[in-house]
Amino acid sequence: MPASARPSRWRRRVRGPFTSEWRTLPARARRRWSERARWTRRRRVLTAGAVVLALLVLPVLGAALALRLCYTGDPAADARTRGRDAIWLGHAWVDGRRTDADLAVLAGRVRGTGIHDLYVHTGPLEHDGSLDPKRSPGVADFLARARAAMPGVRIQSWLGDVVAPEKVGVHLDRPEVRDRIAASAQQVLDLGFDGVHFDLEPVHNGSPGFLALLDQVHALTAARHAPLSIAAPQIEPVPMVGRVSFALTGHGKWWSAGYFAQAAKRVDQVAVMSYDTSMPVESLYGGYVARQTSLALANTPAGVDLLMGLPAYWDDTPTHRGDAETVRAAVRGARLALGPGARQNFGLALYVDFAATPDHWAAYRDGWCV
Repeated sequence: MPASARPSRWRRRVRGPFTSEWRTLPARARRRWSERARWTRRRRVLTAGAVVLALLVLPVLGAALALRLCYTGDPAADARTRGRDAIWLGHAWVDGRRTDADLAVLAGRVRGTGIHDLYVHTGPLEHDGSLDPKRSPGVADFLARARAAMPGVRIQSWLGDVVAPEKVGVHLDRPEVRDRIAASAQQVLDLGFDGVHFDLEPVHNGSPGFLALLDQVHALTAARHAPLSIAAPQIEPVPMVGRVSFALTGHGKWWSAGYFAQAAKRVDQVAVMSYDTSMPVESLYGGYVARQTSLALANTPAGVDLLMGLPAYWDDTPTHRGDAETVRAAVRGARLALGPGARQNFGLALYVDFAATPDHWAAYRDGWCV
């Protein structure tokens, strides 16, 4: 065969092991070709893995950097208490377990701070929306003693329950359940509370039943010149992340900014539960609170009081790292988001009295009330 008609070495190697030419190659050449082919496949796999890892890691790193930047700088000098703060109080205050000595301690801690509202746990509601008065036999006595010990402080009844369909609880889409919840609100106002505070969880983003309940109860409280307030979930930090998270987990962790605004305009006061965030370190948690505060400020009507929750409790779970979610970081994050000349009907709310330590109170006082 003429030389011009014979396949070149390069062509023989490229045509691979399934040709007769492959068998004519020396054993060493065949081994070299196989090694290169294996390395090429390995390189493709490694490259693909690196791309996937980058797609997963880079957004997380970018989000972490953004939160860290939110926690930098110095708060505005006037980012201090406006006298609109609050604290959630446990059920022991209305079932007879708390004594006069306990009340004296609470009054001493509240004195000199900006706390204006007490959310006193009076429920829980029954799953049908009703409220059993036997759960809180000491309401009248507590209200009288608390008003004497803390004059000028407003005392709201904290009513709540878990919410269907995610939990076995109240069905807010059912009119008869909303009617009974409204009757429960009327019941606590008749007992002497100054207002009604709902903590219903988890209310899924977009729930029409919850908005209908707020409309119904707000008409009732407005007629009694009493405030209606709610404990609200966090606002999704990035649009659509709440929908994606719900699709993956079935848990309604966040509200969209639009739904938050719809709920906020139906009440007199909204307290954002800005804890249980899964943030791993204090600086990221503080940045997250700053971000949540900015979002809440942008989506709360001017005439509605806005409060950001403070984690005055300890836990160490995947959703709440006790050494990361601190009162100190939450206070500083909220102050950083306020900026100079920010709205005056703004406050912080401590959750919760029976878990709050002297260090929690000191962090609130020193960071916000001085």
